Amino acid sequence: MKSIFKYFLFLTMLQFVSSCSQQAPDQIDLSGEWNFKMDPQDQGVSQKWFESDFLERVHLPGSMTENSKGNPVGYHTKWTGAFRNKKWYEDKNYKPYISKDEFLFPFWLIPERHYQGAAWYSKTVNIPESWSKKHIELYLERCHWETLVWIDDQPAGMQNTLGTAHRYDLSKALTPGKHLITIRVDNRMKAVDVGQDSHSVSDHTQSNWNGIAGEIKLIKKDPLFIKNVRIFPDIKKKKIRVELDLQNLSEKKEKAEITLQAIPSDTNDPHISPFKENITIDQDQKNVVLEYAMGERIKLWDEFHPNLYKLRITIKTKHSTDLKEVSFGMREFKIKGTNFAINERPVFLRGTLECAIFPKTGYPATDVNSWKRIIKICKAHGLNHIRFHSWCPPEAAFKAADELGFYYQVECSSWANSTSSIGDGKPIDEWLYKESKQIVNDYGNHPSFCLMAYGNEPAGKHQKEYLGKFVNFWKSKDNRRVYTGGAGWPVIPENQYLNIHAPRIQGWGEGLRSVINAQAPKTNYDWSDKIKMYNKPVVSH
Repeated sequence: MKSIFKYFLFLTMLQFVSSCSQQAPDQIDLSGEWNFKMDPQDQGVSQKWFESDFLERVHLPGSMTENSKGNPVGYHTKWTGAFRNKKWYEDKNYKPYISKDEFLFPFWLIPERHYQGAAWYSKTVNIPESWSKKHIELYLERCHWETLVWIDDQPAGMQNTLGTAHRYDLSKALTPGKHLITIRVDNRMKAVDVGQDSHSVSDHTQSNWNGIAGEIKLIKKDPLFIKNVRIFPDIKKKKIRVELDLQNLSEKKEKAEITLQAIPSDTNDPHISPFKENITIDQDQKNVVLEYAMGERIKLWDEFHPNLYKLRITIKTKHSTDLKEVSFGMREFKIKGTNFAINERPVFLRGTLECAIFPKTGYPATDVNSWKRIIKICKAHGLNHIRFHSWCPPEAAFKAADELGFYYQVECSSWANSTSSIGDGKPIDEWLYKESKQIVNDYGNHPSFCLMAYGNEPAGKHQKEYLGKFVNFWKSKDNRRVYTGGAGWPVIPENQYLNIHAPRIQGWGEGLRSVINAQAPKTNYDWSDKIKMYNKPVVSH
């Protein structure tokens, strides 16, 4: 793959290639050629571009930069990110590197093209007759950032999550026959300012790209289907609690049989008895809670033995059958005194920071093999942990970590500093709850998802009160992981663990005065004087 970035400073990089989904039963794969048009003046909505054909073509999944769309970079490019001297081109130290023939930027990767604003993508689809009166979902993985969708000339809604897929219910709009799907993607921070240095959006790491980077597909379901599954392992009682969100879009009550079957991932022999229960489902949505015994020979999940199970859930009526399979691990990650413990055994996190740096594409890979490559490199260096600094990785990253045995700290896509703050009544306050709920909803069953923070180093006069409520909300709602308010700060009593900066060998701005530079390297650092007053586990990054 040709790199879409130029390099000015020396960087050591890894290559990641994203993949799109294969065609599957009851799905229509929408990857491939899409019609395209940039909207720099933000006039597409008022001018009803969703009724138009676009003359340009791009390939999705992908970004505008990969498709050679956008503006050439230069001295007046409007970058997203604060860590730079905005008038560097007037600094005499950079004069030897300034050329009329080639623009070089001395602070981060330089894309060949850059664009900030709205861009429009459209594609004609043909809905088969067999999809009539079915539930139809448009699934858009890894959008950056806000999406607006139209079917023909009718609006279908807006979504702006950063860490999870955008899903649109198009059941009523997509009748059998041809339809035009139009998607407006906007990568500006307009409705919600997560902070310009958040690695979910900043140019100084993954880049502030515009596009859709993962699976793009239509999914067909019968009117009665399994909307979501949450699995809560109990290793002491050797059982799981299964919470099912069922959707009934038919016009009547339905009697259904639910079957649960857990299967170890390393064998086709279930060796665990299936569970069955008959229920009646009213119209609309129903939450069902079931307990399922896993047998006496349960296999626990940790970094040394990443044993996984597949839970096969079937809901069957006289008219239809829906099947969903969910991977999970029997593990318990919790606090014991000043330590973390997995399955009642102490665990020491040896980690690295992942700031969404993907220089070949400008966005994170969405295929499992790319993430396995990253984790295997980490494990080769003796690591067992990744902190995702102010962003959340895609589904593929969790699958890879589950299979290889790795512990993740996930953050809710925000570094609310510099241009933003939390606890002050801004739109981000409500959005962070929405983002965190969607992250836990989509990725909460993965055993690798062990720690969660709102994000990094917030600003805000009322940040402590806000984050205290945020942590308490999640502690009471989901005990499958441990929670802290913000990485770096603040230290608040509600935190289950801390991400303070004090115990580390290279502090911000220390230069040659830091521990690693001022002293000979060693392996017996003692940080007790910096952390003993907290009486909680500390993970310093």
